[in-house]
Amino acid sequence: MTLLDVALAFVQFSGAMILGFGGVKIVYVPLAFYFECIDRSKPARHRYSIVSRQPLVSIIVPGYNEAVVIGKCVESILASRYRKLEVILVDDGSTDSTAAIMSGLSDQHVRVRFLSQSNAGKGAALNLGISAARGDILMFVDADGIFAPDTLTFMLDGFDHPDIGAVCGDDRPVNLDRLQTMMLAILSHVGTGLVRRALSLLHCLPIVSGNIGAFRSELVQQMGGFDEETLGEDLELTWRIYRAGYRVRFQPRALVYAESPSTPGGLWRQRVRWARGLLQTLRRHVGMLGRRQYGLFGIFLVFNSITMVVIPILQLAVLSVLPFLYLAGRGPLKAEALALLGWLGLFISLVLVIFAVGLNRSWRDLRFLWTLPLWPLYSVFVGLALASAIVKEVRGSPARWNKLERTGVISAGATEPGR
Repeated sequence: MTLLDVALAFVQFSGAMILGFGGVKIVYVPLAFYFECIDRSKPARHRYSIVSRQPLVSIIVPGYNEAVVIGKCVESILASRYRKLEVILVDDGSTDSTAAIMSGLSDQHVRVRFLSQSNAGKGAALNLGISAARGDILMFVDADGIFAPDTLTFMLDGFDHPDIGAVCGDDRPVNLDRLQTMMLAILSHVGTGLVRRALSLLHCLPIVSGNIGAFRSELVQQMGGFDEETLGEDLELTWRIYRAGYRVRFQPRALVYAESPSTPGGLWRQRVRWARGLLQTLRRHVGMLGRRQYGLFGIFLVFNSITMVVIPILQLAVLSVLPFLYLAGRGPLKAEALALLGWLGLFISLVLVIFAVGLNRSWRDLRFLWTLPLWPLYSVFVGLALASAIVKEVRGSPARWNKLERTGVISAGATEPGR
């Protein structure tokens, strides 16, 4: 067997694996639709939730150099229709005027408190906020988050069963002023709105977003708060929620509007950080993979690990080998077949986007459909970010917060319902 034969066999096997795992994800569509039918059909008076108990909600906002955005974030929280709340602002050793602004907000509003620490990272800042919180529910929000008036009420509605340990809301991009953020706005409807609905229905939602997540305070206290040594503190805590025997729920109507990375460099750093967080969490909780004692979530973690770690690397490997195979006249598919697959992929992506946008009732975002041809490039970008994360983990590179540079841009109409 020649080297070309080996390369061809690898591409054929890897291609079949990529298509197979991608095809399985189509089941998310009917599951998301069923989730929406259940969520919308039951009258509010027949729903149980902890809202009726009017619990105190402690909203913890960590910040490092967030002077551009922190004021609008706090203003939106205080404008919530749900009034029984406290806001805990934690400055993580900022070098700009963040601490002064946070302190001023605390002096101005009786429901706002301010804490400060030397720069120690996001996890440490969150844990400092937890230690000072008095609420029955802890909610964690990034400093660029803009709340809708009913965000808090919908989040509390998500605690509709004693087994629900945490609730994840839906985050939408607020800075729709450039090509990259427009593309990410469309992607978010599929990657969060659609997928989270399906996985919530299966009790397999793997992450409560650090930008819009709520947890039972007693549970977080029992588990010792966030892991300060990982870049994926929100992901890691979510897995511990499942390990403790609790479930996680998605609340699509609990909205927060936040900045997406506005530059390729910012997007790269974010995706590398997310990938490293996943790898670190996998290493800490590898014993959960495939374990039936964690219900369907344990089985799902095997599938999730393959699709999030193995498949992107295989895609990069296939893309690097294919040109040489075609130059040698040994391409696995004829040009006509490749073109057919390309058009088929574009059609499926288009249908998924329209369906996901419909679920979120955000029809105006269809104006960004023209960014769809950029998805293949974005997929390669994410794969390269994962490869970089693997290298950094193998080398033991320092784990830094490495947060986005905020712009403070809030595009016209970005926070309107049904955007």
